[in-house]
This record gives sequence, structure tokens and C-alpha cells, in this order.
Amino acid sequence: MRKILALFDLDRTLLDGSSGVLYIRYLRKRGDVGRAMLLRSYWYAALYRMGFFDYPKVAAKLALAAAEQSEEQARLLCQQWFDDVGVHHLAQRGIARLQAHQDQGHLVAIISASTPYIVGPCATHLGVADYLCTRLVVEAGRLTGRIVDPPCYGPHKVYWASTYAEEHEASLEDAYFYSDGISDLPLLQAVGHPVAVNPDPRLRAHATQRGWPIERFY
Repeated sequence: MRKILALFDLDRTLLDGSSGVLYIRYLRKRGDVGRAMLLRSYWYAALYRMGFFDYPKVAAKLALAAAEQSEEQARLLCQQWFDDVGVHHLAQRGIARLQAHQDQGHLVAIISASTPYIVGPCATHLGVADYLCTRLVVEAGRLTGRIVDPPCYGPHKVYWASTYAEEHEASLEDAYFYSDGISDLPLLQAVGHPVAVNPDPRLRAHATQRGWPIERFY
């Protein structure tokens, strides 16, 4: 029998908010970024929520800002963010659903536009071995300011999910995917079991029209 995939988005699905905004708030509290960056993160999050977000362009800018930073430093800071903040924003209903799939023997993975430094601590805490995300190019242990193409966002999530499914002898036709945003519509349409979680208005309208399940994880 083919393995059954259960894919979970991170922001506003397994987390009760945007990991990017939560992270920038954390950096702001530490004094590492200014108020302008915090406000910019709110603006990006609003555009993302509405599906009007040029993620590759913004991701490239954020990656460039991190250029020359030690990858280990980025990893440690994000782990500290998760331990101090992120863990308290996990959606309990989302965790329960994820564990239900694990109990059924399904192959569970997180798929997110965020970087591995944000997604990794969440996945480890939840006992999820695999996660698909936007990766940054690292050379000699330092971030270069470039992203690995394609970013794990919008239609490119279908590419990463399809590749993952093929590597594990599974099929998207049998897969579940839980997500909150209209930007994930391509992957929601590609799987056999799409679930709209805490959906934005556009995704809610689409899910209602298609008869997809609509759930709240928080």
C-alpha cells in the first residue's frame, strides 16, 4: 500500500499567528531591530494573509539582510525564540490533529514558506521528522543572502510536496493538506483531502464553494 501523506502549514495552522511577526516582535523586544522593521512585518503579514504577497522578492530582501550571518548563530537564535515564544503559540487542536495522523501511521510533514531555522524547532518539538521550507544558501557556515530556488511558497509548494511524495512512494492524490491561506490554493487543489484551517476570507469562499472541510485549530 502507498503511504498516506498528511501535510501541515505552519503559520495560522499549527501556530496561532505568523511566525515571521512573532519572530520580529521577539527581536524587537531584545532590541535587535527597530520599530520600522516591526511595522514592516505587520504589513507583510497582512499582504500574505490577503494573497497579495510577492514572497520571492521579499524573501530575497530578508535573506540579503542576513548575509554574512553565521548559520549556527541563526539556528541558536531561532531555537531561543521558539523556546521563549513560539512554543506558547502552538495551536492545540492542530497538534491533536497532527498526532491523530501519526497514530494512523500516516507520513506527517510540515510545509512552510518560512526558513528551516524557524520551522525546525517547531517540527522537533512536535515529533515531526520531515519539514519542507524555504532554504537559504550557506557557504563556509555563513548565510550568503541568497535563497534556494524555488522558494517553498504558492505554486512552488506543489513542487516540493510532489518531490517529497515521490521520494516516499506516496501520492498527492491520497494526501491531506491543512492550510489557512489563499496562497496555498495550488497545493490544496493538488491533494485529495484539502482542509481549510482558520481560513482567510478568499480561501473560506473557495472552500465553501468546493465543499472542502473548514476547521478551526485555535
